[in-house]
Amino acid sequence: MHHFNYKDDALFCENVSIKEIAENVGTPFYLYSHATIKRHFLIFDGAFDGVERLICYSAKANSNLAILTLLAGLGAGLDIVSGGELYKGLKAGFPASRIVYSGVGKRVDEIDFALREGILMFNVESLEELALIDMRAALMDTVAPIAIRVNPDVDPKTHPYISTGLKKNKFGIDTETAIEAYEMASTLQHVKILGVDCHIGSQISEAKPFEDALGNILSLVGDLRRKGIEISYLDMGGGLGISYQGESPPEPNEYAGAIQKILKPTEYKLILEPGRVIVGNAGTLVTSVLYRKTGKNKEFVITDAGMNDLIRPSLYQAFHAIQPVVKNEGKSIKADVVGPICESGDFLAVDRDLADVKNGDLLAVMSAGAYGFVMSSNYCSRPKVPEVMVKGDTYSVTNRRQSYEDMIRNETIPGFLMETESGQTG
Repeated sequence: MHHFNYKDDALFCENVSIKEIAENVGTPFYLYSHATIKRHFLIFDGAFDGVERLICYSAKANSNLAILTLLAGLGAGLDIVSGGELYKGLKAGFPASRIVYSGVGKRVDEIDFALREGILMFNVESLEELALIDMRAALMDTVAPIAIRVNPDVDPKTHPYISTGLKKNKFGIDTETAIEAYEMASTLQHVKILGVDCHIGSQISEAKPFEDALGNILSLVGDLRRKGIEISYLDMGGGLGISYQGESPPEPNEYAGAIQKILKPTEYKLILEPGRVIVGNAGTLVTSVLYRKTGKNKEFVITDAGMNDLIRPSLYQAFHAIQPVVKNEGKSIKADVVGPICESGDFLAVDRDLADVKNGDLLAVMSAGAYGFVMSSNYCSRPKVPEVMVKGDTYSVTNRRQSYEDMIRNETIPGFLMETESGQTG
């Protein structure tokens, strides 16, 4: 249940008319359902009842401060991949002790920031990173808690751009090198080994890859124990998919059951990092139809939202259902839904059966709560759109629309460009 439903042919988010929001906020905008996010987190967390766990929401899916604040209040932890996500997480109320720092390219300043705040754990991605974290911790006279991200070479059977657990991927360390990394870590004075981490990909639609990955990780943990290296945390990452176009990913209970049947005999604390499954179906991108255009071979619906607002269709050929905000009785059409960006790849849908919309009609691009706004840009000098959250019968703009002035606020024109050819200031 995602709390986007029609009432008398008008699409509502919870108890608020989306048309009403559009009239007040303007389009395009992202819209999130408070009830859906809360429900999804509680169901996911509850699926692991009986297991010692920390559910660390993956901030990269959607780092809107209101969403982070909601999840922090529900007792979630946070999985971050940048200093910016750490900053936002702390601002939203996540205790540093519930924050795990993943990511393949941590900078020195980001490592120092996380050490100062006292995060739960770094998920280390390479031997060089391990050495750097130890050095920074020594300079700060502290000890860095770490896990090694192990690449279990499991095929998640997802889009290659979001597969992260194969030998050819840039993430993690292969099992053999991981043992070397743990042996190295055990000799470092300013590093404390806490766990093992793995993450095999995103939008995974079956439980078997998770089972295979956990089996491989537990085998590694057994090898480490025989070498005298003890592990407290098993971080299994995230990756559970949602339904965009008829996919049937495991429900949280099925996913939890697959993990628990392997994990149950062990004494480790489980860390999970769901993102898309929490917020994906909790959000929509609302856009207005600007024009209809009929070519010799194609019908086009041109909208005021483009690939700079939602890049997933262009980047991943991702499918998002597109629904009219107000239903009409007209015939359906087959058309490409395209935006105003000067790229042939600027589309939200291709050869899609749609309502027979006209200029000014509103469309809702569904399941856009994950990897939507966070991947948006100012391409073609287009201001970023606002984000809105609904709770019950009220709504609030949680991130206002950028102005043109906002876009250039941090830009400067060098003095030498202000000089005339004669060297005089014009």
